[in-house]
Amino acid sequence: MNRLFLMLSLMLLFTVALTSNGFASIQKPDTPATEEELVFTEVGSAEDSIANNIVKDTVKKESEVVKATAADTTAATTIPAEADRTLWETFIAGLLGGFIAFLMPCIFPMVPLTVSYFIKRAGSKQGGIGQALIYGISIIVIYVALGLLITLLFGSAKLNELSSSGYFNFFFFILLVVFAISFFGAFEITLPSSLVNKIDQKADNSKGLGGIFFMAASLALVSFSCTGPIIGTILVQASSKGDILAPAIGMFGFALALALPFTLSAIFPGFLSSMPKSGGWLNSVKVCLGFLELALALKFLSAADLVWHWEWFDRELFLALWIVIFILMGIYLLGKIKFSHDSDVPYVSVPRLFFAICSLSFAVYLVPGLWGAPVNVLSGIAPPMNTQDFILSGNGGGTSSSASTGFPATVKYSETLKPPVGFNAFFDLDEGLAYAKSVNKPVLIDFTGHACVNCRKMEDKVWIDKEVGRIIKDEYVLIQLYVDERNIKMPKDKIHYSEILRTTTDDLGRWNGDFQATKYGSNSQPYYVLGDHDLNPLVKPQGAIFDAKEYAAYLQSGLDKFKNAEKPNE
Repeated sequence: MNRLFLMLSLMLLFTVALTSNGFASIQKPDTPATEEELVFTEVGSAEDSIANNIVKDTVKKESEVVKATAADTTAATTIPAEADRTLWETFIAGLLGGFIAFLMPCIFPMVPLTVSYFIKRAGSKQGGIGQALIYGISIIVIYVALGLLITLLFGSAKLNELSSSGYFNFFFFILLVVFAISFFGAFEITLPSSLVNKIDQKADNSKGLGGIFFMAASLALVSFSCTGPIIGTILVQASSKGDILAPAIGMFGFALALALPFTLSAIFPGFLSSMPKSGGWLNSVKVCLGFLELALALKFLSAADLVWHWEWFDRELFLALWIVIFILMGIYLLGKIKFSHDSDVPYVSVPRLFFAICSLSFAVYLVPGLWGAPVNVLSGIAPPMNTQDFILSGNGGGTSSSASTGFPATVKYSETLKPPVGFNAFFDLDEGLAYAKSVNKPVLIDFTGHACVNCRKMEDKVWIDKEVGRIIKDEYVLIQLYVDERNIKMPKDKIHYSEILRTTTDDLGRWNGDFQATKYGSNSQPYYVLGDHDLNPLVKPQGAIFDAKEYAAYLQSGLDKFKNAEKPNE
């Protein structure tokens, strides 16, 4: 039962990786800009990019509205609840990563040795407990310092930009593949031996708190071959959120989970005796984690493909690779595949059998996705449905009825950007607004991104709802503004220096990002603005809403406000 409980934690980590945004989701809505970072300028002034570059016929009405909107949206778009939830998810992902790291062959066998050392060094059980507590705190301090270092080096603004960069995503695809190969036993990722030896020497020669701290540092360095890939994955996921605290929070969860077993073993000796014995099963956990790292790496390759518009790593290829990976993982758990460091499997234990069933069943579950099934568990991780070459059944509720009301056959940037399956969308603000005026409909401005996980989850899980799809397609004009589109360059008359982004708006993504932050006081994606023909929000803009009924009600509230504004004497 102990082994079963420990191995279950591995599958729990995998479940979180698929269903939460803390571990495998690339991008929770980015952290909105702070009040110090946001600069709201009066419309019509020389600094105002909106009046000069977007809509020429709304300048007279804008001055009062933008000031009011800025005050409202600065408070509204902070979205503290979403920020708190993001940090909690990051913490839980780090916690699960720490528990998995504890099961690695580099760490698990060290627990009884470390605890025995503390008790002998202290001379008593009470003294050993005290030193074990200090040891655990030292582990937490070391890893949290690593998370803070990432923050200091990059900062939240740079992390936001990196997370949507093709180079960033492709680099981490390569990195996670290397981690996976390392877990499979091809080689070990180790730190320089001189550094490890120096820390070991410090731990042996130092007394008191210094010696214990260097012992914790020695554990971190010696176990890097096992923990490095896990730490790297957690930091990648945390950094991609753009939240300035996310890397430190993720490392805090990881270190807490890693330190707890050492501390509990010293406080409760029975806990140590109840732990399963070391053996070949530890390497099996490591290899299974390698399969998961390999599957997760494909998510980053998909993001790079979308950002750079390669258009070859489509949804079918992604799903086919995941199916193969989890079939191989199931076969490995049954003992039919053996790596260099694996022990012989004379028989299949019950835990192995159940995990093999889970892995093979998950692979079978993915198969219908090759013909266009939604595969909701991978929403936001797999490439969007519009990259699918063959869809057996329609998605998104069919084609838009707006096609019969004069929707253009082609729209600006449509050769590069594609709408969600079943929807019509504009990708240029001016073009979309002009069409909305011609058909007298409100606009749904969707600030989105190629590498935005929650944007894809909204499209795959919420927009396919019949009522949501009907309202968007029949009652609104959809304008999708990509904030990470770097290939489309802006004309000279729209290029200006963004005080908020601290860069020049020379491409479509930076121009859209500057417009979102300047006009609506937010830099989070997805971000939905239900606007009138003057681009003023009809209701408070919202981020991701994963409840279809709640999102449909939100869309209806904006529509009602638009229709009421057209009635006389209102």
